[in-house]
Amino acid sequence: MKKVVFIIFVTSLISIQANAQFFKELKKAAENVIEETSKTGFTEEEAGKALKEALTIGIKKGVEQLSKTDGYLKDPEIKIPMPKEAKSVEDKLRRLGQDKAVDNAIKAMNRAAEDAANGAKDIFVKAIKELTLKDVLNIVNGENDAASRYLEDHTRMLLVEKFKPVIIVSLEKVNATKYWNTVFSKYNKLPFVKKVNPDLEDYVTNKAIDGLFVQIAKEELEIRKNPVARVTDLLKKVFG
Repeated sequence: MKKVVFIIFVTSLISIQANAQFFKELKKAAENVIEETSKTGFTEEEAGKALKEALTIGIKKGVEQLSKTDGYLKDPEIKIPMPKEAKSVEDKLRRLGQDKAVDNAIKAMNRAAEDAANGAKDIFVKAIKELTLKDVLNIVNGENDAASRYLEDHTRMLLVEKFKPVIIVSLEKVNATKYWNTVFSKYNKLPFVKKVNPDLEDYVTNKAIDGLFVQIAKEELEIRKNPVARVTDLLKKVFG
């Protein structure tokens, strides 16, 4: 009987100590959260709203820039060139004096991206609205393009799916398909060449989206680094 009582007593002590340790760790975790909030000066909810504001502002400005004539074509960082696998096509045709045909194709691809860029705005804004608070603090306190990279990682596939039909319409609208076919028809008729004809729609879709993310990252950096670009009080509080 004494042995049973002793076992119960020891077990109770262990249980009390375990619970004490648990609550001690719980208290420490709570203190860490409070300390972190105090350090940052804003709540997770505020950070989430600020992040969405920043991305929405950046996207609208970026889309406006890219939608202008030469928004893609005259920006060396995002200009859409001929595909790498078609480099031999471009070089060969230029050597044969077909510069105009090649230039028309390149210009038309960029015009299609510029024409379609405005249609991407709603897609991006919808994706931003669906962001959760889970990674918000990490994004806000992350690298200068953390939000843009996060958005790309989580929306790229959806953007390609939804953006491609817009690009297809734009390609036809600016005669890009016609110029593309002209270039590759000329090349593929040459003797002793390996026939090449990359997928125009996939290529321009992906390059156009690449350019959008480059532009968004620029706008994000501007908001992070330039106080004047923080146009709302919330942005000033979180990114200040």
